[in-house]
Amino acid sequence: MSDQRKIKVLVVDDEQDIIDILTYNLQKEGYEVETAMDGIKAVSIAKSFVPDVILLDIMMPLQDGVETCRQIREIPELKSTFVIFLTARSEEYSEVAAFDVGADDYINKPIKPRALLSRIAALFRRETKKDQEVSKITVRDLVIDRSSYTVSKSGKIIILPKKEFELLYFLSKSPNIVFSRDDLLQNIWGTDVFVLARTVDVHIRKVREKIGDDYITTVKGVGYKFDLG
Repeated sequence: MSDQRKIKVLVVDDEQDIIDILTYNLQKEGYEVETAMDGIKAVSIAKSFVPDVILLDIMMPLQDGVETCRQIREIPELKSTFVIFLTARSEEYSEVAAFDVGADDYINKPIKPRALLSRIAALFRRETKKDQEVSKITVRDLVIDRSSYTVSKSGKIIILPKKEFELLYFLSKSPNIVFSRDDLLQNIWGTDVFVLARTVDVHIRKVREKIGDDYITTVKGVGYKFDLG
């Protein structure tokens, strides 16, 4: 890879053969890799390794992937880490639960290494594009700082998981413009990721719970907009 620093990936799965094949393909591509076989160990390793990407199985002993992701999203040093769920489960509630705790992508097993590498590259391309945007937006008593992934209201810091923050930032940088659920899915989760429309509603609800109901307006039958008031 052309980066001066190798991109770090933490692979978390309770099947050794999956860990082995993913580790081989990632290292071949130039990534630095650490592994864990359960969620508790994954959180511990993530704190010291500080990976750029975490590939996380859902069904694991001791602690499942959803709870592991929730804990990871509470660690400040990992606020910008990409989390990609790898799972053999295809139920809708599993996917919703994954994105609800801050997943960036959701891939069903069996894993195709080349497709996985392509999805990782797509996440970094989107992030590079976002880094070129305006870093700070102030609306009334709300300050949204893209450079530090922080939100404050009347001077008080509000903690938002990564996708909730990106959704708020995206809406706030284009105030009074109505975006459909499909618009938001494509711009926040990307065209390479299949996400249910319901996921947008869940994230909007959670953002409102934290910043108040008077910033994001529902336009019935159309979508959502950020209201300047």
